[in-house]
Amino acid sequence: MFYIKQGSIPNKRHIQHRDKDGSLFFEEHISREGFSSIYSNVYHQKMPTEVKKIEEFVNIDSVKAQGKHKNRHYFTKKLKISGDVIDSRKLLFFNDDLSIYKLHVNKNMNYLYRNSHFDELLYVQSGKSDFSSNFGNLKLVPGDYLMIPRGVIWKMDVKDSIRCLLIESKGPIEIPKKYRNRFGQLMEHSPFCERDIVTPTFQKPISKSNVKLKIRLQGGIQNYTLKNHPFDLIGWDGFYYPWKFNINDFEPITGSIHQPPPIHQTFQGMGFVVCSFVSRLFDYHKDAIPSPYPHSNVDSDEVIFYSMGEFMSREGIENESITLHPSGITHGPQPGKYEGSIGKIKTEELAVMIDTFKPLNIATGLHKIEDKKYWSSWIK
Repeated sequence: MFYIKQGSIPNKRHIQHRDKDGSLFFEEHISREGFSSIYSNVYHQKMPTEVKKIEEFVNIDSVKAQGKHKNRHYFTKKLKISGDVIDSRKLLFFNDDLSIYKLHVNKNMNYLYRNSHFDELLYVQSGKSDFSSNFGNLKLVPGDYLMIPRGVIWKMDVKDSIRCLLIESKGPIEIPKKYRNRFGQLMEHSPFCERDIVTPTFQKPISKSNVKLKIRLQGGIQNYTLKNHPFDLIGWDGFYYPWKFNINDFEPITGSIHQPPPIHQTFQGMGFVVCSFVSRLFDYHKDAIPSPYPHSNVDSDEVIFYSMGEFMSREGIENESITLHPSGITHGPQPGKYEGSIGKIKTEELAVMIDTFKPLNIATGLHKIEDKKYWSSWIK
């Protein structure tokens, strides 16, 4: 990420910074990998360490379903879930590196939230909401990827009920290294650049007391009451903050023959990558076959969330469908779609793909929304 400076900060780190009346502001250092990676310094009106009350701990267990090893398809828009952006989460898949959820959000949060053990990447399928954090505010619209590094304190107010895909990652979620030069700047061949990245709009400090905070940990959520509101910042600077990027700003890379999935890569994580399939022109070689070729994921499981559009490689897919193609099984276009794609000029689609490098577990409770005949869709 790039350096940002917002509000009022002193001209040196770790020195006195005072209000006009002489009262001292309180500096907080937020950093990754101890003190050895990116960080931001934020400046509070009141001491950020004061906890008024430690309340209940709520356990969260990830339970895997038992079943056959096969390609799977789920109609996630049929999920009967609702609530705010935290309690409406339905776990779909998980392994040691990440968890993947679907959210149907129709309520505002009446508390603050901090994920202390996972980075979060949210993809907004539909709806609108206001995201507010200790670093500032962002407005979310369909197609937005919202990147929330662990440790950021935030809440979300819904303006129009939203549906989202969520990745919770045990490691950092980053822009792929292949797009960055040695200084961290996005290079000319990157399918997006800094101009496409939207950073928080700094807001006036909030001075309230007795603030409810939920802290997400590996085993569950710890509830707190803070003495002071953590959005009381008068300024901050650094490289560490939430940000968003819209999938429609991803510029597709095309070629004369079919290009492999890495050209669609948008994010990298510990043990997985995220790719964006967007509307694009097809291959222009005279003998090109635009459809993906049948392939075997020898070292990865593949999840695809179909956001919108026409998906030329198969029928029976709806908006908000999600497929899982586990390693060990060859998959690809349905019979007839491979040869039927010849001569097609372009595709109009949006989809998010997550490739994991460890096998995924399927969470319990998805059998009611599963396309039970999906595995047989490759049979003529």
